[in-house]
Amino acid sequence: MVTRIASAAPLLAMPAPAARAARIVGKNVQRAASGMLGLSGERMSKVDTAWLRMDNDHNRMMINGVWTLSPGIRWQALCERVQQRLLQYPRFRQRVVQDAAGATWVDDDRFDIAAHVVREPLPHRKGQSMQQALQQRVGELAMQPLDGRRPLWQIHLVEDFTGDDGEKGSALIVRIHHCIADGIALISVTLSLVDGGSEPPQRHAKAAHAAGSPEEWLADTLIRPFTDMAVKAIDMAGESAAHSLHLLREPEKMLEQGLAGSVEAARMAYQLVSDAAALALMPDDSATRLKGKPGHAKRVAWCPPLPLDEVKAIGKALNCSVNDVLLSCVAGAIGGYLRAQGDDPAGQEIRAMIPVNLRPMEQAWKLGNHFGLVPLVLPIGIENPIERVYEVRQRMNALKGSTQPLLAFAMLSMAGMLVKPAQDALLNLFARKTTAVMTNVPGPRDALTLCGARVTQCMFWVPQSGDIGLGVSILSYGGGVQFGVMTDTTLCPEPQQIIDAFTPEFARLSLLTLMLPWGEE
Repeated sequence: MVTRIASAAPLLAMPAPAARAARIVGKNVQRAASGMLGLSGERMSKVDTAWLRMDNDHNRMMINGVWTLSPGIRWQALCERVQQRLLQYPRFRQRVVQDAAGATWVDDDRFDIAAHVVREPLPHRKGQSMQQALQQRVGELAMQPLDGRRPLWQIHLVEDFTGDDGEKGSALIVRIHHCIADGIALISVTLSLVDGGSEPPQRHAKAAHAAGSPEEWLADTLIRPFTDMAVKAIDMAGESAAHSLHLLREPEKMLEQGLAGSVEAARMAYQLVSDAAALALMPDDSATRLKGKPGHAKRVAWCPPLPLDEVKAIGKALNCSVNDVLLSCVAGAIGGYLRAQGDDPAGQEIRAMIPVNLRPMEQAWKLGNHFGLVPLVLPIGIENPIERVYEVRQRMNALKGSTQPLLAFAMLSMAGMLVKPAQDALLNLFARKTTAVMTNVPGPRDALTLCGARVTQCMFWVPQSGDIGLGVSILSYGGGVQFGVMTDTTLCPEPQQIIDAFTPEFARLSLLTLMLPWGEE
């Protein structure tokens, strides 16, 4: 009681408007502090907060996906499966409450499955196939924000759908806000949703911190995740790199290990400085019709699957990775599209930001965002497919061992701690120098079934941030690999024209590979 009187005394001396303002500020500070200490729910990580606040009028931060199923499934069966499996992940039962210091995951006490699993009518115009109508609807939904009063996801079910292959069934359109998880984590979610999928591992409750201090919160949500993910990511670049980062984290061990450790640490420090400079000083990419100020409408397109074994065979013959082959075909398709529009892409390049996973796969079920970004410059002006694939290989090799994904992850963490205008200014540095966001995600090797129906095709698109108007997705599934595009209609009204150039580019590369003068070696 004494404390309350003492703390209230200064308010009594204030004029009424000032006292009201002080009470409001006090409540906001208390609300923010209670969120930081985890008293009103689970605090959202700063990286996830950055994605939450990255929405703008021409780019919504949603991962959009499409599944086609044969035979069809019914709404009631899908609702039951979602309740049994998907809702085992707490994030899908929680809404987001924002405050002055960030955001908190809070259980939705009024959760309604019907608001999240939605029957989707799919009317189509005369002369328009259901596949075209589905693509149009995906583009429309990509621009519709999710309801912030509810958990940030929706599944739209088209119960009766016939694709271009004539197979009757159903189609799903999935929308999940990027603050819930990245693409790799959502694959883990997918595998728990299908027939035979396992429920997510039970998460053990964290032991409460003795003092519950803000310093402990900061360490748990920013410092430890970054250093742990950084070490795991650099492990992939070699033991010496990982050892060096460990030394940078623990300088006392550097002194114990003497000169050799210092040399390794210095080498890693040089790598970090060099990569930071490369990110900061990236030159602008070529000014093509695909780069500019986006509008407020999206359109998507995707191609039938290519045989993954054939892609692997070409990669093996050319001593290139599957990624090299596919990215080269993407560059060729974009260059071919520009030529078809009357442009000359000779000598031009565009930069694509490629996500790089920074988490062990066995921890993907924990959701959240744990990835960095690397900028890959695609040689869209090289017409010769063989020359182009070797150029892509050289550029991909130059990125191996780079710490740029870690620096990008750190930048997203820092962005989540800033006010939104400062966050936008920081992240727009990337967007101004980038034409596309490109993802290549390995999906399940075997065909999946959902509620007894076979998943015949699946495709997804990650969001574009800032003023980026082109999203490219590559997904391997069931022995095939698919290529999909999402574009802003102001910059690219017909993404199907880019898609239509992809398969011919692959065929040209395949043919020329067979025509090379192979020797015995």
